[in-house]
Amino acid sequence: MNRKYQALVVLLLIGAGAVKVLAHGDEDHSEPTHEATDKPVSAAIGIGQEAPRRLADGSLFVPKSVQRRLGIRTVPAENALLAAGEELNGTVVADPETGGRVQAPFAGSIHPGPKGMPVGGRRVVKGEILAYIRPVASAIELGNQRSQIAELDAQLAIAERRVERYLQLAGSVPQKEIDAARIERDALRRRRGVIAASVDGALPLRAPAAGVLSTARLLAAGHIVDGREVLFDIIDPARLAVEALSYDPSMADAIRSATAQAGGGTLTLRFIGGGLQLRDQALPLLFRITRSDAALAVGQPVKVVVRTQRGIRGAAVPLRAFTRLSSGETAVWVHAEPERFVARSVRIRPLDAANAAVVDGLHDGDRVVTDGSSLLSQVR
Repeated sequence: MNRKYQALVVLLLIGAGAVKVLAHGDEDHSEPTHEATDKPVSAAIGIGQEAPRRLADGSLFVPKSVQRRLGIRTVPAENALLAAGEELNGTVVADPETGGRVQAPFAGSIHPGPKGMPVGGRRVVKGEILAYIRPVASAIELGNQRSQIAELDAQLAIAERRVERYLQLAGSVPQKEIDAARIERDALRRRRGVIAASVDGALPLRAPAAGVLSTARLLAAGHIVDGREVLFDIIDPARLAVEALSYDPSMADAIRSATAQAGGGTLTLRFIGGGLQLRDQALPLLFRITRSDAALAVGQPVKVVVRTQRGIRGAAVPLRAFTRLSSGETAVWVHAEPERFVARSVRIRPLDAANAAVVDGLHDGDRVVTDGSSLLSQVR
């Protein structure tokens, strides 16, 4: 009986050891290893054992299921003769045909208009009184003007009495002398009114165009400004333009179309014309914005891409397809095999605000990744 008991205990001990060995061989989860901590990360992003990875030759292995999750989209490359583009630095400006500016005609103090002091963003109509300006003068100038008014008052009193006396003697005084006295009296009245207005009068400042006050200095009532000082800028937000600078004087004669990128949106431009005088060694070109899906502000810098009449051979590829390699080269991802992607260094030329021409690095039929290329670049 003792022997049977001893044999049973030995079997139990051997079984416990076997269980421990099996648990150790199938990963002991009581103390997580590096593999155990890595697997939940893959599962957390929902791709399990199908994680994309970079191969030894630098290409990427991306399973089909992961491609669908990343939203990978491709387009075939087709080399053709394209209109060459040029990239120019531009700035959003007010359309000179619809904008306006209000300046102080002389040094004076500003006073509110019928609707109060103008502020930026207020919509105005053409001819609306924005504010009043009263002239300011030094004590000496003011004293001279008042002395002229006093002298004119004396002359006007004499002229009025002369007219009254001539009217009483209408039968004995020639009519021409009566008319001359009246003309002299009226002239003195007008002179006095002009000088008095220059001392105490206020000149209304009217809006020269309809639009929105884009620049309105925060002026308080009584604020003194200098002559020719800019007080208000009026623009029509529906009529804006872009001024770009070209260092090629022949560019104006070769432009076919133009687009621009600003604020994450695309602008469609219509070429108006170019100046004939260089500014900082560049020729200014004016474009009118015909369509915009971005919020714009006057003075905002934009990148203008003009299509010219010069032709280049290449493949048109959307700008979102391009990425940067660690060496700094421009590249695209090519879908070489069903689950393999290869980075291809390319040389590009601008086409428009949304596309570029790949002039070297692609062959006809290469499937270029357009959507999800930035995600592929993050695979390690």
